[in-house]
Amino acid sequence: QPKPLAGVTNAHDQPLPTESLPKIAIATPTLDRRDFLRATIDSVLGQNYPRLDYRIQDGGSTDGTQAMLADYGSRLSWHSGKDDGQAHAINSGLLQSDGEIMAYLNSDDLLMPGTLAYVAQLFKSRPEIDVVYGHRIFVDGHGREIGRAVLPSHDAKAIYWADYVPQETMFWRRRVWDAIGPFDEGLHYAFDWDFVLRAHKAGFKFLRAPRFLACFRVHDQQKVATMYDQ
Repeated sequence: QPKPLAGVTNAHDQPLPTESLPKIAIATPTLDRRDFLRATIDSVLGQNYPRLDYRIQDGGSTDGTQAMLADYGSRLSWHSGKDDGQAHAINSGLLQSDGEIMAYLNSDDLLMPGTLAYVAQLFKSRPEIDVVYGHRIFVDGHGREIGRAVLPSHDAKAIYWADYVPQETMFWRRRVWDAIGPFDEGLHYAFDWDFVLRAHKAGFKFLRAPRFLACFRVHDQQKVATMYDQ
């Protein structure tokens, strides 16, 4: 049975470091997702992470998304206009940033409280790690928890057989992006897996963090769901 997400807590919370915080760049692609987008944005801005570059790439929504985004003022950057798909929108947002740590969050997903502080400290303490991801929580269209995915330690061989990295929990260093390039805009569904595989082939190091980092929202209008209805 669905249950309130507020009942989910994370262990290992620590205060934000007082110096040398890495800048984190996050892009959110969106198109006519106003009903979910506000919760997504609030989950990012609510982190209160002081060195955040958050960019919304709207593909030209007709549901009032632009007016909602304007309400946030200078707390985020946004652009609205026709794009060439999800990967293109993400690339467009991230290419404008000089963040040391990079990520993207779809407009129906959520970050768990404290995720950005946790990820920043993890990258600072583990300089040999290039890509971090964590456990996932599933929520329904009302934001209620309906399941969890607890992942084993990262397996560099298994990733070639199945895309088990929860995209909404994944963060990577800019050096990965600079070395292997942005997301493949010719791919519609698997560009995140392609990015992971290219990073693996380039020799970058992955770590599955022992923490629930984000929520994946399950609803009738998400891209994967609509694919199966066609």
